[in-house]
Amino acid sequence: MHEQIHNILLDRDGTVIEERHYLADPNGVQLIPGAGPVLRALMDSGRRLFLVTNQSGIGRGYFSLAQYEAVQGRLLQLLGEEGVELAATVMCPHAPDDGCSCRKPLPGLWEELQAAYGLDPARSIMIGDKVADIRFARSSGLALAALVLTGHGRQTALNLGLPNPLAKAVALHPLTTPDHPDILAPDLGAVADLLLKT
Repeated sequence: MHEQIHNILLDRDGTVIEERHYLADPNGVQLIPGAGPVLRALMDSGRRLFLVTNQSGIGRGYFSLAQYEAVQGRLLQLLGEEGVELAATVMCPHAPDDGCSCRKPLPGLWEELQAAYGLDPARSIMIGDKVADIRFARSSGLALAALVLTGHGRQTALNLGLPNPLAKAVALHPLTTPDHPDILAPDLGAVADLLLKT
């Protein structure tokens, strides 16, 4: 099944870059160790990378859209230095109680990507560090949801009663609840290893 995965949807904070509480300063942007080469390997294998991020700090008034754009610019610069290009980034700027349809776990951001890029959910995976990312994969009908133990991932795994720490990615079967990921992995690299191995 993994060889059919063509679209890699990535959470940003805690998955691709180090978790910083409401990151508003481009100087705070740091790729999680190993993320650059891993994303390059996925790209080189013909897969497309999409960033899917909730940025409620905008809606909560903690930082401006311009500050978000500056952080995003720094991220793209760091990825570019690793030879990595994102096919697209989609972002929800709303606070949780704004009643929007684009905040993960709702499927609005997926629908936006699907409309723009003709993505097939059966060939798509969501990789993130929170239950919202797993639920987003479910609400969007994606083939796979992966939970990484970086960022908030260890706490998420703990809350779900999943093993951590973990040496390598494992496929979890059978699913007990919609909150459980299909793949549990120490980090992005381990998910990539699993996808690239098949």
